[in-house]
Amino acid sequence: MKVKKAVIPAAGLGTRFLPATKAQPKEMLPIVDTPTIQYIVEEAVESGIEDLIIITGRHKRAIEDHFDKNIELEMALERKQKLEMLEQIKDISSLINVHYVRQKEAKGLGHAILCAKTFIGNEPFAVLLGDDIVKAKKPVTKQLIEAFEEKQSTVIGVQKVKDENVSKYGIVEYSKNNGDLYKVDGLVEKPELKDAPSNIAILGRYIITPEIFNILESTPPGKGSEIQLTDALVELMDKEDIYAQVFSGKRYDIGNKLGFLEATIEFALDREDIGGPFREYLYSLLQQELPSLEEIATSKSN
Repeated sequence: MKVKKAVIPAAGLGTRFLPATKAQPKEMLPIVDTPTIQYIVEEAVESGIEDLIIITGRHKRAIEDHFDKNIELEMALERKQKLEMLEQIKDISSLINVHYVRQKEAKGLGHAILCAKTFIGNEPFAVLLGDDIVKAKKPVTKQLIEAFEEKQSTVIGVQKVKDENVSKYGIVEYSKNNGDLYKVDGLVEKPELKDAPSNIAILGRYIITPEIFNILESTPPGKGSEIQLTDALVELMDKEDIYAQVFSGKRYDIGNKLGFLEATIEFALDREDIGGPFREYLYSLLQQELPSLEEIATSKSN
């Protein structure tokens, strides 16, 4: 079985970024000048995905508009001979076949995935969560697809996290591993550190077999009174092996403000057009702040 379809859940309210997300989707917040969801879609395309469905909600129309053609804008750019920008805009609307379905009620990630059942049919599919952007030589989804092609079974993208972050994620319990590929024995949703079976965390990328849909249809609400994908995956383990692939690449948790800022700074520094001047600005800023930084370091050491 080949993985040709992907699901991007994007129906959340984005409350951690209020007031910016009061009138715009959090997925449209830009890292430099590119909406965060575009990075996710580009990862899917670079991984060989051919058809994509985005699970949206009310007030998410801007996402659909972003990946649609904008004839008036294209004509204006052509008149002004801004041809490089014109090609960039055209490329966005021709990236991939994008479909949309609304999650009418906020019932959790598991329910959002279930909304894609008709679109996916009886095929394995990728899930890419929008709160995680990964800078990697090989796209994370591609790394998971390669593991799936070997095992022909559900694969979860994971990385090791620090102890203080264990309670923020779904955590993998395992008994054996082959390098970076772990055989999953159990999954625990956001455990306290003392209850966590490991520090291997689920980080926003999955390749899932279609058997998950029948399970999701009967999965009761779990943590947070929502239908949890993790709960359905635990039940799926009774029917097939599940693996956890430690993926390579630097992950940015853009679901929180600090992670978003880290991604913005580092992506800006990598840009040919603004990287140099921006680096000089940061250097001069740090020079101005050096005395206060030294005071902070001294107070911590004492």
